Amino acid sequence: MIRLGLTLGDPRGIGPEIVAKALGDPRIGLPGASLQAPTPVSWRIIGPTGCGVAVHDDLGAWQPGGDTAANERLAGALAGRAVEHAARLALAGEIDGIVTAPLDKHALQAGGYDYPGHTEMLSHLAGVPTAMMLASDRLRVVLATTHIALRDVPAALTREVLVQTFRTTYHGLQQDLGVAMPRIALCAMNPHAGDGGRFGTEDDDLLTPVARDCGLFGPYPADTVFVRAMRGEFDAVIAPYHDVGMTAIKVASFGSAVNITLGLPFVRTSPDHGTALDIAGYGIASAESLVHAMQVAVEMVARRRER
Repeated sequence: MIRLGLTLGDPRGIGPEIVAKALGDPRIGLPGASLQAPTPVSWRIIGPTGCGVAVHDDLGAWQPGGDTAANERLAGALAGRAVEHAARLALAGEIDGIVTAPLDKHALQAGGYDYPGHTEMLSHLAGVPTAMMLASDRLRVVLATTHIALRDVPAALTREVLVQTFRTTYHGLQQDLGVAMPRIALCAMNPHAGDGGRFGTEDDDLLTPVARDCGLFGPYPADTVFVRAMRGEFDAVIAPYHDVGMTAIKVASFGSAVNITLGLPFVRTSPDHGTALDIAGYGIASAESLVHAMQVAVEMVARRRER
């Protein structure tokens, strides 16, 4: 039996809606049904107190639809506690992994959790370095730096960060995605990979030595490396900062890509979109990316067991 947990994300957003839709999708089936995997699959909705979405008394009463600071804090606290509980269950071996519906980063902070997002929170809870991968059948992108301001990227993008991202990506491609000999490219930081230093020296001084020492391809300019990966030249691309990588994968595969946290001792996947607060409650949100995330989670657990 493959046992997976589902967190609902920010309750003000589309998370609860897409979870309900996904569990009713014929490709997923109801909790406990098979997902065409080697073994049956059970799904467990995980709230702040475990199974279900009961609210702790100390968090107060939930007011659906209320656009207030108090509701934002409560939503962030609910979402954060659910992730904490899911991680505890996974680390204890009670479930094999988790699939997380989107949370709101500002609400998460307001609710008492000072993390930029799921990836950083799970890395802290598990006590291991991780890497954020967005993957589809067309492209895989890994972020060397995640949720930081662009002005902070040059200082954060160190040799140690790049080497750790490479190692986590290489191992994750082998363990979780079945790529025997990963071919990983490094996306340049500056236009035209710096053009010999004319547009910045980071590519020559930092990225090129790391690529050489780690067996990475590149660094190649952003305006070509993702196209080359989509044509099959590389199994993944490491992007130096958030938007250059996320723009590439979302243009290529929005709605069908899956967010995968590499490096965790358990499987974690998520859809490739946010909370969509503007359409929550209208019944029009697509569960397609969440369905893909659930399918990928099952495949990853099955592959880990085979190894």
